[in-house]
Amino acid sequence: MTAHDPLFARPVGLLGWLGLGARPPAEAAAPEVLPTERRDASRLRQLDEIGSFLTYHQLEINAETLTTAFNYLTGADPHLARLIDRQMQARKPVTLAWLEEIFAETGQGSELAMLAQLMERLETSIDEFGKTSHDAHRATSEYNSALEAHVNELEQVTKAGAVISELATIAKVMLKRTRDIERQMLRSEAQTRTLRRRLDEARRSAEEDHLTGLPNRRAFEARYEEEYRLARAAAEPMCLAFCDIDHFKQINDSHGHDAGDRVLKLVAEALARISDDRCHVARHGGEEFVLLFRDTPLPAAFDRLEQLRDQLAGRRLINRATDLPFGQITFSAGMADVFAYPDRRVALKAADAALYRAKQEGRNRIVLATPEDGVAPQLYAA
Repeated sequence: MTAHDPLFARPVGLLGWLGLGARPPAEAAAPEVLPTERRDASRLRQLDEIGSFLTYHQLEINAETLTTAFNYLTGADPHLARLIDRQMQARKPVTLAWLEEIFAETGQGSELAMLAQLMERLETSIDEFGKTSHDAHRATSEYNSALEAHVNELEQVTKAGAVISELATIAKVMLKRTRDIERQMLRSEAQTRTLRRRLDEARRSAEEDHLTGLPNRRAFEARYEEEYRLARAAAEPMCLAFCDIDHFKQINDSHGHDAGDRVLKLVAEALARISDDRCHVARHGGEEFVLLFRDTPLPAAFDRLEQLRDQLAGRRLINRATDLPFGQITFSAGMADVFAYPDRRVALKAADAALYRAKQEGRNRIVLATPEDGVAPQLYAA
């Protein structure tokens, strides 16, 4: 569902709403335009769509809502697009409060922004210290060259006493300078190592789900893009799966959120056991996980996940805090052959549609995506 759908139809776009003009009549003949004019027209059309989105949902104009509208309409954030589509299909409003809630759940809040800023500052500091180290090395080289020049000059002195005296004086001066520079270089290198270690820690913190220890959605998106490029270049098969814990809301309602967190970690640990350098697992948000299988045909990937699903469904778990049984913990999944679809984003939608069918067909099962999937995300109950 986009701004082109009848749901978004409006007689006046954002430009008209802002008093900057209106769209020309549809029947008017389009004059020949230059490439720059085409780009301008595309930008205006995109701005118009963003305005229609904000107007329809009665969202105020600020940096957050403009970014949300852009990411939704362009597909820059597939997970956000799926959540918004589900909200609209359920005939529920897309409000500022709802957007803030899903951003908090998916790790897109202020903490992530602060971590990104921290990484940027650390990278800048590393560059500065790297330059200091480089300058110190260059200074050392210059001192050595100067010392060599002095020694060459001393070789021309005829009196041995004068040579020894002059050489001793120069050597003492140059030795002091070299030692000072060496200490500077050592400090710089130690600080650089410390900064790089902290940067790595910040990156891991920004790309790790703190509850389960799995990579988060941001890390998965980057991994998916890279693995997709490599698999396509190597002509390797690739498939992915969306997994969603069944009746998770009931677990939270019956046993509390702490118990729900323990169930999330249990499922995460189970999924992580089948991960390796060709299978990547991440928490995609809420009770949803995503698995990416590279160089693995769809039937083989299905068998691995199906075996895990069956093992988990066969367990009977007890809430240690209350001694009450959780009952059967299961998950539903949708799997898709990535290269069976036009691009990786469509493959994600296809896997999500298959997950929807798994929920509709009774849960606790894995459903394979069909060629028709990936067109429009579906709404399902956890």
